[in-house]
Amino acid sequence: MFRNLSSQLTAAATGSNGEAKKVMSPTIRADIYSTVDQAKSWVTGGRGQAGDGVSYGAILSTIQKHFPQLKLGLESVGNVESEVALIVGGITNMILEYSKWESMSAGMAMRTWVDSLLDAYGKASPGARKGLIAKGITRGINQNTDVSLMTKEFTARIQIISCLKTVSSRIYGSGTDEARQGEAVWSSKFI
Repeated sequence: MFRNLSSQLTAAATGSNGEAKKVMSPTIRADIYSTVDQAKSWVTGGRGQAGDGVSYGAILSTIQKHFPQLKLGLESVGNVESEVALIVGGITNMILEYSKWESMSAGMAMRTWVDSLLDAYGKASPGARKGLIAKGITRGINQNTDVSLMTKEFTARIQIISCLKTVSSRIYGSGTDEARQGEAVWSSKFI
């Protein structure tokens, strides 16, 4: 009885309860900043463009190093909103994953990502395509992001969530339905 209790306590202290403890990928930080730069150029149309069905491939392959299950369905290839949502959600998830190990550095990475994303949106050519990019960005942030990947550290969590809450209001304007929805989605993530 005591031997069993002792082994359980040892397993809990060392994290060896039969599950392999996940370690940080040595390339995740470099991959984050690389994909942020690529995505910014891609959204603005500098390196291919969102919706062409092929130019997102290099960005997606980097994201898939960390999230191999992430795929774009055939029905979404060539769809601007779906492609943008997939890439935005994937990069955001990479930063959230990184926050488990380097929480404050991930907070800074999230600020860089959000600023780059909003700058790219601002530089996108006006018209219907820009509206689809806006929808893709907000869908990627609000729906394709896995919050369970985020750090439990309170300060970094607040910083990351605050960054993500600003996306919809900076794209659509304060007080719009989209901005209020984004605010509500990310305010609920504090819990």
